[in-house]
Amino acid sequence: MITMKKKIIVNTAVIVVFLAVVVGCVAFLSKPKSDNDANTKDNWAKIQQEKVITIGLDDTFVPMGFRDSSGKLEGFDIDLADKVFSDLGIKVNWQPIDWSMKETELNTGNIDAIWNGYTKTPARAKQVAFSQVYHKVALSVVVKKGQGINKFSDMSGKILGVQTGSSGESSLNDQPKVLKQYIKGQKPVEYDTFDKAFTDLNANRIDGLLVDEDYARYYINHQANPADYEILKGGFPETEDVVGFRKGDVELKEAVNKELTKLTKNGFVAALENKWFAQN
Repeated sequence: MITMKKKIIVNTAVIVVFLAVVVGCVAFLSKPKSDNDANTKDNWAKIQQEKVITIGLDDTFVPMGFRDSSGKLEGFDIDLADKVFSDLGIKVNWQPIDWSMKETELNTGNIDAIWNGYTKTPARAKQVAFSQVYHKVALSVVVKKGQGINKFSDMSGKILGVQTGSSGESSLNDQPKVLKQYIKGQKPVEYDTFDKAFTDLNANRIDGLLVDEDYARYYINHQANPADYEILKGGFPETEDVVGFRKGDVELKEAVNKELTKLTKNGFVAALENKWFAQN
């Protein structure tokens, strides 16, 4: 009898556990998608209601989005995004992020958009939706003069710096015959921010830095001796800057595209380009 009772207790426990698992699975599978399923839900109505949008950026990326000496954010993309959303009656909450994790930050809902010299690439298109192109720029290599580096092939055996997760890193790897084949070990030194890379360039720890020409000119123009640097152009095509959205945010993307079209036609974008790039 004791043995039989034990068997009954054990079997009953097994059945209870099994039923609990089945019920749990059914509840999970039948549960409607949460409002927090940020990657598939269109959040434009929520953003309009709350009148605020969170945009992720690398806050060291001059002249697109960076902090001035007082810590205030400024730059080409700061001005443009603030204008776009101001016209839409929405305030921008700028959120500094780890640039190498930008798509993850977007698709997990920590930010609503990526707007900071964000370049359109096939790899990124698999993860996010793009706005229309609003700015084009060429990739270049910044070197210090007097190093015997006058063209990309002169980087043979030299050390190149890139920002981790940048479009420059993608172009370097996707088109190895343009520059990668020349650099030491055919592998660049990676940095989480460009300002750290420029520090190493000045200290001669790297020989060149692959970077957007706009950034290069702005940085050089603000050095004590701008004539000490040179910008090399090679065979990389122009990159195209876009805003990155979650694929589900169709209405948000359309609203931004409409504003970008308007600001391009009325000359606002051209005026910003002149302000941040032409004099540099």
